[in-house]
Amino acid sequence: MALAYDPLFITSDKSLSAFDVASSPPQPMNLTQDELKRIAAYKAVEFVESGMVLGLGTGSTAKHAVDRIGELLRQGKLENIVGIPTSKKTQEQALSLGIPLSDLDAHPVIDLSIDGADEVDPYLNLVKGRGGSLLREKMIEGASKKFVVIVDESKMVKHIGGSKLALPVEIVPFCWKFTAEKLRSLLEGYGCEANLRLGEKGKAFVTDNGNYIVDMHVEEDMGDLGAVSDAILRLPGVVEHGMFLDMASTVIIAGELGVKIKNKH
Repeated sequence: MALAYDPLFITSDKSLSAFDVASSPPQPMNLTQDELKRIAAYKAVEFVESGMVLGLGTGSTAKHAVDRIGELLRQGKLENIVGIPTSKKTQEQALSLGIPLSDLDAHPVIDLSIDGADEVDPYLNLVKGRGGSLLREKMIEGASKKFVVIVDESKMVKHIGGSKLALPVEIVPFCWKFTAEKLRSLLEGYGCEANLRLGEKGKAFVTDNGNYIVDMHVEEDMGDLGAVSDAILRLPGVVEHGMFLDMASTVIIAGELGVKIKNKH
């Protein structure tokens, strides 16, 4: 697919809607989900400037952004970029593209991170980690001056957990059943199930940090996410969870009617 942004109607959260400011309503485009992800990713890379330290996200959407950064480096349109990868998979991808890499020890402050998300609520709170890299993502994106999130419109939800898909929690392998039961009990009031994530051959999925992941499925709005976050993190055995609260600076949403940009207020 040849990507160009001119045909796409772009709105921001400062405008009312596409229909309020366009002379005629934009027409739906027949794009695949992967094409929508690529459009959002390429738009996010427009925030990148030469000389930046960049957090490089993980997942199918972030992969497009990393590919684009590598392409612009090869073309000489970007220079002196340093990437901080959020996973071993992204590290391998970046190295294959010739993107210079470092880590948080050498660069404790990151100029910009670009990554996808599994859910985005109206307040720009996120669920991340269905790909298994939530701990490194949260460390790197939490150290960023600006965090740009790229999604297709299917990731937008009314509340965290609204997709009915997994809210991941990374836990230590030691007595994982004990920790999983504590998590299930903690969120029992929201209709929660807690399942160990399985990988190849039915064995426990192991993160880049050597930990397990428990996937939480909640049926109801959890309300005060800050309180829920604190309660989860207080449980012994829990390393980190996949709620990224009040971290996103900008969310770029690609949909059939174009690209919408929502900024944190």
